[in-house]
Amino acid sequence: MQVAVLAHESFPDRAKTAVGLLRYGDHEVRALVDREHAGKHVADVLPGVQDAPIVASMDDVPEVDALLIGIAPIGGAFDESWRDDVRTALERGCDVLAGLHDFLEDDDEFVRLAEEHGGELHDLRKPPDDLTVAEGTAGEVDATVVTTVGTDCSTGKMTASFEIRDAARERGLDAAVVPTGQTGVAITGWGIVVDRVIADYAAGAVERLVETPEDKDVLIVEGQGALAHPAYSGVTTSILHGSAPDALVLCHNAGQEAIHGYESFAIPPLDEYVDIYERLAAPISDATVDAGMLNTSALDAADAVDAVATYREALGVPATDPVRDGVPDEVLDAIL
Repeated sequence: MQVAVLAHESFPDRAKTAVGLLRYGDHEVRALVDREHAGKHVADVLPGVQDAPIVASMDDVPEVDALLIGIAPIGGAFDESWRDDVRTALERGCDVLAGLHDFLEDDDEFVRLAEEHGGELHDLRKPPDDLTVAEGTAGEVDATVVTTVGTDCSTGKMTASFEIRDAARERGLDAAVVPTGQTGVAITGWGIVVDRVIADYAAGAVERLVETPEDKDVLIVEGQGALAHPAYSGVTTSILHGSAPDALVLCHNAGQEAIHGYESFAIPPLDEYVDIYERLAAPISDATVDAGMLNTSALDAADAVDAVATYREALGVPATDPVRDGVPDEVLDAIL
């Protein structure tokens, strides 16, 4: 499918969905819509991912099948400054996909335009209607289940999940990511966005996801939030218990000491954080933190090497920056 990705004034640092699609998606991205960087190419702003021209609006986009909103802001609200681009896409007969809490299908204008011009609205965050509470059966799946967890939101859990998947596949294993967020769902075309699920059903939603793929060797469950986060620890717990993992991979941003947006809350010392995750997992599974993934994007190459070494020592397990260095054999061995 040929797509345009909307990322106005947020690319790349605050457009996680856009970055994920460019790095791991199978879609052909024909344009990135971002008025701030219009006239450049993606490679000028973010090397190492699928390249595409950056344009100011949907009016400048070549023929595509769909427009995907590549921003998922805190609270998941629709920004009215995007309306003209969505309207233009629908008038051209394109589908529009969004991972927001504000559903496109609840907007009367968008519904009308989709009906008039033959496009479809896809709300990636909308959960299935038939979810139930967990039954405690995820631990019975044959695959090795690996769940990525973090010290905060936006620490690279989704990135780590896809990098582990790719490393396992290179080893000849049948591996799949289990998507629990809007970016993972946009990339893979399946999954449930757990932070939109009724709290009683959240662990059950993850359990369903883990039990859905058949005959896989490895399943990597995309983590969300963080256990020490004052706002989002609930979804983290649901994923941790619903997935009943065999192994945990702890993700962290190099140098970060406080919860982003909640700076009065310090991130616990890394060795304590490992213990927190393992103790909370213990009633459901015997999973331990077996590897670490560190985001060193803010550091130069030499400092990144030192940071990974320090992180490895703090956790007491193999660690890597998966974007800079991939997933080395020692890290994958520890996970599996």
